[in-house]
Amino acid sequence: MEKSVINIEHLTKDYGHGRGVFDISIQVDKGECYGFLGPNGAGKTTAIRHLMGFSKPESGRTSINGLDSWQNAARLKQDIGYLPGEIALPAGLTGEDFLKMILKMHGCKDHSICKELLDRFEFRADKKTREMSLGEKRKLAIVAAFMHDPQILILDEPTSGLDPVMQQEFISFVREERQRGKTVFLSSHIFHEVDAVCDRIAIIKEGRIVSEFRADELKDTQDCIYVIGFSDAESYNRFKCKDYVLTADSEERLKAKVRVSAGDMNGFINDVAQLQIRSFHQVKFSLEDYFMDFYREVRQ
Repeated sequence: MEKSVINIEHLTKDYGHGRGVFDISIQVDKGECYGFLGPNGAGKTTAIRHLMGFSKPESGRTSINGLDSWQNAARLKQDIGYLPGEIALPAGLTGEDFLKMILKMHGCKDHSICKELLDRFEFRADKKTREMSLGEKRKLAIVAAFMHDPQILILDEPTSGLDPVMQQEFISFVREERQRGKTVFLSSHIFHEVDAVCDRIAIIKEGRIVSEFRADELKDTQDCIYVIGFSDAESYNRFKCKDYVLTADSEERLKAKVRVSAGDMNGFINDVAQLQIRSFHQVKFSLEDYFMDFYREVRQ
């Protein structure tokens, strides 16, 4: 196995009040697509800013291709396609002017990939950046990140602002880039985006990695998910007192979504049979269900 392309080693950056990242470690191998999954504020962008060399670690280290990110930030940018979560563009330029500037910075004389990307994402670059919608700015940033054909892609909430059609087009594009051998680090809070392209996934909560796993392991799990609608509040409350993993629940609607392992199935059926139930059905186990094991949120 080749040496890891992306390395985060015991990275800590404490901004106070529980914000930052705390002793996180990640390794991404060549040709792998790694998903970094968590809600806004969980620490995803902080980790990426350190990978890009924008911030200096409080402790620990980040490196790309064996080079320390902080010490070699300018050098590493030539090898990376970086798509930030928040797009900041110079106001006085057209999209075409901006792309020419980025191509020049990369010393790239071949504009063919740029043209292909403009066509693929249906983007006209003749408008001033200050006149662009959020979706147009996102498309411009995508073209700028990929047009020099980088081997390493660092993508922070990459489809934010894109309409559903373009979101799917971007997912297809990342799949193709991965098949070409690109190494991808993708940060997102969108389950289907991560599930569609990633080989391995880490879940981050409050700046700490709480789980890391291969995507195919999750898909092969024998656990089952059931959605139960209760006839009355008493049955709902009695069920909630049981020792089951609820991935979602709604007291207002008297509904619960529960994850049940194969070994607990008989006991689960017996427990449910003693309650007043108005609906009961099985759904496919998903990345979202697993994620909600760590993020208990009331779903209305």
